[in-house]
Amino acid sequence: MSDSKPEKHRNWEEGGPERLYVLTSGRSAPSEAAPLDMVTLIVTRHRPTSSMQPEQAAILRICDYPLSIAEISAYVHLPVSVVTVLLADLLESGHAEARAPIPTASLPDVELLEAVMHGLQNL
Repeated sequence: MSDSKPEKHRNWEEGGPERLYVLTSGRSAPSEAAPLDMVTLIVTRHRPTSSMQPEQAAILRICDYPLSIAEISAYVHLPVSVVTVLLADLLESGHAEARAPIPTASLPDVELLEAVMHGLQNL
């Protein structure tokens, strides 16, 4: 093998189960039944503190504007299940706020948007 790192260290860096276990303190689900799913929007309420895990601080830094849990998971390169546990802790401490996603019914009609776009192109 050309890689000089032992197998154990590569697994830790690549998100192996040991690292994920440590990040969540061994929890596989939030402590309380938090109503979180992949489209729940998260926004920062307070800046990260020096006592936080680096992953939690990273989540707070990227959530200056609402992001879904799926987006957060992609940005921090962690599974959704791990992000959900970390977010539950941030919600409980008041560092973050969860918001319901915007209902589809309240979004503008696609046909209306296309008509506006065509009208602007014709100007």
